Amino acid sequence: MTVKHGASREFDIGFLVGVLVGEGHFGGDGRQPHVTLRMHTDHKALFDWIMEHFPGGKLYGPYRHGGRQYYQWMARGSFLREHLVPLLDRYLDEKLDAKAAHRFQAMKARYFPDSDAAAG
Repeated sequence: MTVKHGASREFDIGFLVGVLVGEGHFGGDGRQPHVTLRMHTDHKALFDWIMEHFPGGKLYGPYRHGGRQYYQWMARGSFLREHLVPLLDRYLDEKLDAKAAHRFQAMKARYFPDSDAAAG
């Protein structure tokens, strides 16, 4: 992942954290953790921005299911562990959004129980 520094990087991180707080899912499939962002195809530019500024996640879609049209971005594996979890550890806390912070901590407790990543 290319790391930018300065005010623009802080904006990028803050924007991503805000989107994940509002629309993201912190969980897993029973074997591995993931952070998922699923939104209508109208938000394609946002997904393109995420892929440009946070390479390492995967974009799937567009899907058409149950009358909905959406894209799904997923962060898993080393990108999740080495890049996204440290960002969320730094910026996502109960003062920002208790519900999202609890979901994030629950994901870490379930999937990273013996690592520093599980500590909040």
